[in-house]
Amino acid sequence: MRKANPPPPALIELKGVTKIYGTGAAEVRALDGVDLRIDEGEFVAIMGPSGSGKSTAMNMIGCLDQPTNGQYLFKGVEVGSLLRTQRALLRRHFLGFVFQGFNLLPRTSAIENVELPLIYRGMGVKERRALAIKALDRVGLKERARHTPSELSGGQQQRVAIARAIVTEPDVVLADEPTGNVDTKTSCEIMELLTSLNRDQDITVIMVTHASDMAAYADRLVRFVDGKIENDARNKEAA
Repeated sequence: MRKANPPPPALIELKGVTKIYGTGAAEVRALDGVDLRIDEGEFVAIMGPSGSGKSTAMNMIGCLDQPTNGQYLFKGVEVGSLLRTQRALLRRHFLGFVFQGFNLLPRTSAIENVELPLIYRGMGVKERRALAIKALDRVGLKERARHTPSELSGGQQQRVAIARAIVTEPDVVLADEPTGNVDTKTSCEIMELLTSLNRDQDITVIMVTHASDMAAYADRLVRFVDGKIENDARNKEAA
């Protein structure tokens, strides 16, 4: 009888992760023994009150911080065992970031902002320009490629930021309050865009948000409280 093939490793897995800041009376356990598995193709919303650990978890997943104890595995590889340069390469080749404040260079055109991750890769001008145009087209802003951020609305600026996050064809997009600086109508447009990237491009999306109506776009909702996961459910179950 043939043995069944073992299941593939999780895309992202936190095992007993604890993150401690400070010592003694000033010690803060931002994460306290967190276990979390995220598979390829999921759209996960992370919620919780301020200080609950959700942003620390996002920083951990984004290789911007390391656990005090426990393990973070990306595609089965323990990230804590990687050199600093290797973690930087992981961020550069597998992760895309979207921030609440857009983080665009103000005097630089949309297409030049989108090209930035490709410049860090050492890619030539012609190739990176073509990929940047493609990314802007995917977010519906190809015709605004030459505009600077001051010539774009808040929603358009966030679309440019999303194009910059996906231009490298990452496995994961990490979105930290992506609708925090735009109005309700634009927020829904941004969420529809993230949903389509997840559904049509098979990009795993992990989003931190305070807004339950934005979290409703995700397939799965993870709630943090006091550094622990209070609830982890498919969105229909969490509603």
